[in-house]
Amino acid sequence: MSEINRAGEIELSIGAARALHLAAQDMLAPRRRRATKLDVLAAIRRMGMLQIDTISVVARSPYLVLWSRLGDYRPDWLDELLAEGHLFEYWAHEACFLPIEDYGLYRHRMLDPEAMGWKYSATWMRERAAEVAALREHVRANGPVRSSDFERSDGKSGGWWEWKPEKRSLEVLFTAGELMIARRHNFQRIYDLAERVHPGWHDGLTPPLDEVRRSFVLHAVRALGLAKASWIPDYHRTRRPHPDPAELAEQGLLLRARVAGWDEPVYIHPEHADLARQAAAGRLAPRLTTLLSPFDPIVWDRRRALELFGFDYKLECYTPAEKRRYGYFTLPILRRGALVGRIDAKAHRKAGSFALRSVHLEPGVRASERLLADVAAAVQRCADWHGCPCVSVSDVVPDSIGQRLGMLLGGAEADAPA
Repeated sequence: MSEINRAGEIELSIGAARALHLAAQDMLAPRRRRATKLDVLAAIRRMGMLQIDTISVVARSPYLVLWSRLGDYRPDWLDELLAEGHLFEYWAHEACFLPIEDYGLYRHRMLDPEAMGWKYSATWMRERAAEVAALREHVRANGPVRSSDFERSDGKSGGWWEWKPEKRSLEVLFTAGELMIARRHNFQRIYDLAERVHPGWHDGLTPPLDEVRRSFVLHAVRALGLAKASWIPDYHRTRRPHPDPAELAEQGLLLRARVAGWDEPVYIHPEHADLARQAAAGRLAPRLTTLLSPFDPIVWDRRRALELFGFDYKLECYTPAEKRRYGYFTLPILRRGALVGRIDAKAHRKAGSFALRSVHLEPGVRASERLLADVAAAVQRCADWHGCPCVSVSDVVPDSIGQRLGMLLGGAEADAPA
């Protein structure tokens, strides 16, 4: 079949579509050299953002997302890039590390914080105006603060919806763009005035809203490699009105393509035109096997993961234990262009052990020796990076796979040639 149809559109098989997506995310093949600090920044720029989550049964999500792409790297490089001003934090897909050059794209959200839903409370700002103003002036006079600098005085436990008043005020000031995250210490946010964290900014630099909306579409399509129109708004969690990617294609800002078996077209950024042609010709061969964070861009849109990879994924940490099917914090297994299973793992850092509390392969996935060797090698690399080289396997479906996987762990060759 020709790679170009009569309408001049590139035609992709589902396998080629997956390969193009993974190539855009830099997840096509194992790295050939050791990562540097600049590679961390480049990876975030390629994704457009790096989602933040605090669960730490294994490495916290932003560090794990980077490991999936970079292999062994120093996690403190991410913290340094934030402190040096190459990154900033704000609400994108959710709370994210973002390239500082994209600050202007998010400024409209800061200037209209009431549109941010639960992330901002106009009522709090109104009813606690004097307290908020006092906190703002405290930061101005005394420098950066952490929420832990303030003692609780309300007798509450400090749960997600029971933040101490100062923490809530810090967060609404952050959402309104008055405060920024200057740096983190032990992953705790340190807040400072925006003009001190990003002194080169002034609102005269804010791009027009129509330009911002168009940029979000183009950035999402570039990060995804290819995208249905319905996938695009989720990437940056944009609100209506959404620019029509078909119109952007007519303007030459995007390319239209087709994926076999899909009724609707997909869109490709012109920067990926050559990659798309390689994918259509079967010249992009996914070779990487790795573990993914639940908040990796490849799987954070559960509908997209189902449509593109046939992978029905749900994070069950918010599900009561007795109702969980796969585990508390399952990590999808990416293996040579397919999502083949999921692992519920826990890093016991003091003991130096990495526990696989459950491993489930997807229905129809054949547990060949090559697949199990690839998975075992990926698990061992992840465990070693955590400083937990001793891997234990407790619950694998089916049991026979667990025995074979346990025998391989610690001695598998990583990503042997197909």
